[in-house]
Amino acid sequence: MFSSPACAQACSSAPCGWATSAVNILSYRRLPTLPVPSVGTFPAVSNETTALIGHLCGARPRAHSPRDSQSGEGVAGLTLVSPGPSQMSWRPQYRSSKFRNVYGKVANREHCFDGIPITKNVHDNHFCAVNARFLAIVTESAGGGSFLVIPLEQTGRIEPNYPKVCGHQGNVLDIKWNPFIDNIIASCSEDTSVSRTVASWGGWAHGSSSQVMGYRWGQPPVLIWNLDVGEPVKMIDCHSDVILCMSFNTDGSLLTTTCKDKKLRVIEPRSGRVLQEANCKNHRVNRVVFLGNMKRLLTTGVSRWNTRQIALWDQEDLSMPLIEEEIDGLSGLLFPFYDADTHMLYLAGKGDGNIRYYEISTEKPYLSYLMEFRSPAPQKGLGVMPKHGLDVSACEVFRFYKLVTLKGLIEPISMIVPRRSDSYQEDIYPMTPGTEPALTPDEWLGGINRDPVLMSLKEGYKKSSKMVFKAPIKEKKSVVVNGIDLLENVPPRTENELLRMFFRQQDEIRRLKEELAQKDIRIRQLQLELKNLRNSPKNC
Repeated sequence: MFSSPACAQACSSAPCGWATSAVNILSYRRLPTLPVPSVGTFPAVSNETTALIGHLCGARPRAHSPRDSQSGEGVAGLTLVSPGPSQMSWRPQYRSSKFRNVYGKVANREHCFDGIPITKNVHDNHFCAVNARFLAIVTESAGGGSFLVIPLEQTGRIEPNYPKVCGHQGNVLDIKWNPFIDNIIASCSEDTSVSRTVASWGGWAHGSSSQVMGYRWGQPPVLIWNLDVGEPVKMIDCHSDVILCMSFNTDGSLLTTTCKDKKLRVIEPRSGRVLQEANCKNHRVNRVVFLGNMKRLLTTGVSRWNTRQIALWDQEDLSMPLIEEEIDGLSGLLFPFYDADTHMLYLAGKGDGNIRYYEISTEKPYLSYLMEFRSPAPQKGLGVMPKHGLDVSACEVFRFYKLVTLKGLIEPISMIVPRRSDSYQEDIYPMTPGTEPALTPDEWLGGINRDPVLMSLKEGYKKSSKMVFKAPIKEKKSVVVNGIDLLENVPPRTENELLRMFFRQQDEIRRLKEELAQKDIRIRQLQLELKNLRNSPKNC
């Protein structure tokens, strides 16, 4: 009757409505029926079989939680939660959320940055940094590393001779803007140096030699620098291998790191003491980020089956992740971007063309999938605009700057919440960290913890006006040489422009000839009418 014992076991433990037909079949074959639970597990069935069974049952799959497995709430495999009789439906069930319909909008071509020689370095970084005034991109160059600093209003094609920031002897690996001063940027290079650079108002940039800081990339310690004096003030030496990623929490009291030794650590940054440590054998972590004030960590990495995976952790207990969710089987590194104001998590893979986004909550199931932005062009890296640089009047909650290496293009992507009202949307724009520091370096070194200084985005709201602006009419100027206006008739520069001008003039000549012929005919008609009037008997 069944193709395998696994299928028989699956049918015997299927939930609710579909289990009735399985029981009837078993009774017809005079086999003993088994009790049908409301929550069924399928540990011995393949992924394809469980997916089919779940679809037929109308059951809702639950994200796999290692803590549930450890406590006995579930076992390894697919867990199906049976809907009640009133919830049995063929439609998928959605979680109510104000961000469920967020969509990505790509900027028009004239608002992109074109003609940029983006670096071909394969290091796992974004090679891009954005703030409310400037865009910085690491470029391909010979004889040392360099990057561009471009004002955001200077969109369109960038000239090949645009000035670059050149201060490193090796390739530039990463760049970051100062979150409190818009024209200060830090860069690090393969030549084991870190430099702080000041960008001028016109987009030019120059290195500040007094702020150059050295760092040995082959050594595990984390160095914390005081930029006011240009010297390291703390060294954290608790790692046995290369550090992959690190992230501070909101008040600066904790630091989390991922390391090549497959361990996730939560560290007290002033003393260097390890508070929590997780040995991630089944989930090889690559990137980590603090989730605002939720006391949660999110990591991206690779599972034991070499599939991309994300995991959610309690920062006070790293013995086991709260949930683990597999994303796909691609090989590109997953970068997490978290928005603490909307509690939205964005996942973008290196070399992918899509961006997935989720909503995170403090209660189960913790992670809720929202939607996915798709694009055919693969991304080299992504820059993120700070909150105070977003277009609040367009209900923009997040903005990426996507690096497309094949086209030499930087493409802005806006994440927008669709709203009908033109008024300021306070529910999606709460108070957000501003541009003023909450602590001085001496206060932080003295052990003081303080949350960021918040600001409102309502000041940047601009209501769309329906009035049409008419530009003033300027007096027309002309420079006539030999009867030709040089301002209107610009001489062609290339052969194609010459051909286009020639054909355009031919069309104009043909049109004028036809108009002249029509006027000649009209003149003859008027002459005949005048002659008839003169020869009429009334005029004699």
